[in-house]
Amino acid sequence: MFTGLVEAAVPIRSYEVVGTGARLILPSPGEADLALEQAPGGWGPSSTEAWSASIGDSIAVAGACLTVAELLDPPAEAGASGPDMAFDLTAETIERTWFRGRAAAGTVVNVERALRVGDRLGGHMVSGHVDTLGSAVGRRDAGDGGAVFSFEVPQGFERYLVDKGSITIDGISLTVVDPRDRCFDVAVIPHTLNRTHLAHLTSGDPIHLEADLIAKWVERLTPQP
Repeated sequence: MFTGLVEAAVPIRSYEVVGTGARLILPSPGEADLALEQAPGGWGPSSTEAWSASIGDSIAVAGACLTVAELLDPPAEAGASGPDMAFDLTAETIERTWFRGRAAAGTVVNVERALRVGDRLGGHMVSGHVDTLGSAVGRRDAGDGGAVFSFEVPQGFERYLVDKGSITIDGISLTVVDPRDRCFDVAVIPHTLNRTHLAHLTSGDPIHLEADLIAKWVERLTPQP
């Protein structure tokens, strides 16, 4: 379980196809990436400690829950503050995500460690299970240092677009604004814009979408006509 409060955005170290799956390697975020000084008193796991991860830990990578399979020594020239994290992606994960064809060295991805009992739930409940792929269709200046992004979702997913409701985009907990057919907007504050991959997002880029968990449970348990 995650909160959708991204801890850092890091560039992919490497992405290699392995059989029907793939191996993804990411650097560990450093203190500068985590901006600990901006989160006094506890804002998710990153606010009171430097990044640490162990083999078997769950990490949301661009919103997809992946398991740390191995910790590796980073390249000497990288100047990394911790070990690299290796993840093994299954064919199912690759089929449901934009990793296939777009994940490459240098691509920036959002990362968040799993929520611990007792942590503040500052975003919303996020499973890390990608429901579908959408796309970015526009961006405009918000006038306050932030930005307003427009996104499009595939047919059928628009039923989860509720004005002022929660949605997860590439692992970020965001609020739906002005849903219209299969499109909607999100207003992004400067902090989120600067601390996530959204600073690099351009029109046409695919995005991972996860609908609100509560909405999906209500839908599943409510008799359909």
